[in-house]
Amino acid sequence: MFHLDEAAVHAGLPWRDAVDALRRAHATQGKPFENAGVFDAPDATGDQFVNLTAWSPSRMIAVKMVGVFPGTVKLGRPEPSIQGLVALFDGMTGRALMTCDGAAMTYRKTAADSALGADLLARKDADVLAIAGAGGLAPHVIEAHCAIRPITRVILWNRNRPRAEAMAETLRRPGREVVVVDDLTIALPEADIVSAVTMATSPVIAGSALKPGAHVDLVGAYLPDMREADADTVRRAGRMFTDNRRAFAHSGDGAAPVAEGLILGPEADYFDLCTGRHPGRRSETEITVCKNIGGGYLDLFVTEYLYSRQPPRRD
Repeated sequence: MFHLDEAAVHAGLPWRDAVDALRRAHATQGKPFENAGVFDAPDATGDQFVNLTAWSPSRMIAVKMVGVFPGTVKLGRPEPSIQGLVALFDGMTGRALMTCDGAAMTYRKTAADSALGADLLARKDADVLAIAGAGGLAPHVIEAHCAIRPITRVILWNRNRPRAEAMAETLRRPGREVVVVDDLTIALPEADIVSAVTMATSPVIAGSALKPGAHVDLVGAYLPDMREADADTVRRAGRMFTDNRRAFAHSGDGAAPVAEGLILGPEADYFDLCTGRHPGRRSETEITVCKNIGGGYLDLFVTEYLYSRQPPRRD
């Protein structure tokens, strides 16, 4: 068994490769069996420790052990708010094969998950990306989208503008303009892809301002009382897609539109889209909305691919 640190995880999962690995796994494998445990801190700080297990019989088992401690970024000596490990085991024998940095894997998997949604649903000529949020995950989501679409302009919005400005400085490249705005709504009429990576409890995306043909990527709102897209967003789209059909109703952006009678549930998930059971986008002017929820099986798909890229080793 061996361990891959943060740098090795990022280096071993180029964005295009990670997205393609997720696509292949959804197209050729059934959904692995899953089990999840979430432990809330007993002192009511909001901290959590999460265990996610995904088992693909005769293939692999992935166990993700991650602490979510939002307050650590504000410590005198700041630390990432998400830290932990992902462990990979042989699905036939149970033999431990590899561990890797949990925060890096979470960033890589989550961003590749959103990029796969855009690759399946966004227009091929999408070249303007608007993003809400400037947290640790946001730059990874931006780079992943830029890897699968010809993005030349990135528009950033964050409630804390200085933080968005600092992030913009790290993202500028030749041929890629990165600008910061004070109001996300003014960016929506020109954005081909809109990605929300926030902790918002009320919508930050105004559907009435969306450009015809836009793709909306919802990454936050993982709790029922959180929401990133308003009712007009779903109303204009008429339907929603998701990576994780079973968990859709537990996210705010899934539960609220169902409760409001806008949709009955997700139109299709990645298994439907990647196998061709559902055609996805219907026209160049359709607005598509995809809820990125995540799940242990996605960690398994990406970790299994990362393991396959490693050179032979002596355990």
